[in-house]
Amino acid sequence: MLKPFRLVIVDDNPHFRSILCDFFQSQPDITIVGTASNGLDALPLIQKEKPDLVILDIVMPHLDGLGVLEKMADVPLSERPLFVVLSAFNQEALTRRAGALGAHYFIAKPFDVPTLGERVRQILRRDFAPATAQSDAAASITSQTPASSFPSSSSLTPAASPATSSVTTTTLPPPDRLDIQATDMIRLIGIPTHIKGYQFLRNAIILAVQQPKLLDAVTKALYPRIAEHHHTTPVRVERAIRHAIELAWTRGDTQKISHILGQPMDAGRGKPTNAEFIAMVAETIRLQRT
Repeated sequence: MLKPFRLVIVDDNPHFRSILCDFFQSQPDITIVGTASNGLDALPLIQKEKPDLVILDIVMPHLDGLGVLEKMADVPLSERPLFVVLSAFNQEALTRRAGALGAHYFIAKPFDVPTLGERVRQILRRDFAPATAQSDAAASITSQTPASSFPSSSSLTPAASPATSSVTTTTLPPPDRLDIQATDMIRLIGIPTHIKGYQFLRNAIILAVQQPKLLDAVTKALYPRIAEHHHTTPVRVERAIRHAIELAWTRGDTQKISHILGQPMDAGRGKPTNAEFIAMVAETIRLQRT
């Protein structure tokens, strides 16, 4: 009997790590040998456990996913694991950079977890299993794949090869759940889910993506729409959203937020206005959906 493949999961979201761990621990051909919440903790873990493959998030505190790949580039190829890179941003430049640093596959969030499992197996078998055993093994394991998933599905993109710098895309159905994209973006930025402003901000972002002209009349049109839906007043909506943004800026990492939104943040200028923040997040989501 073949030994199970050894897997390390590196992601700063504990709930998401738990989802991935629960799924892969249920697979007979894969074993989780460790998890980490940031790049600095991931490096010694990888060195110690010597996994076959690492699932690596891009946006993390202390040292991000690209930083981990840069550090691992100094490790001899024979001692280096395969890397599947996760990101909420399906951007070609990011894909190319990850590929140039040695990532084997790039997956855009949100995605279907069983599909991720199959991609992980395909990558591992191509590199480690004998070619004659691939088709039979694939059939037997696919039949055991559970139906659990992470919300929605997205495109899965092999990372650009360092030799060719080209990007080959395997496309699954694009995300059609705008609410999930907005929720994922707010979570990444670090806005607490238990405050009123979280829900108001989520609604505002969704409306701004669907109807960009509302951003020209935030006070007169956008806030009243949200207030009517939640049976409150526009003033309370504005204040709650302002509070949510303030929490993200005071408790979060502005460098990480800048990376998520793909825009530099001027620390001297302070936090953005409600309208600016909603516009930035809505634009980021629109770019993801094109």
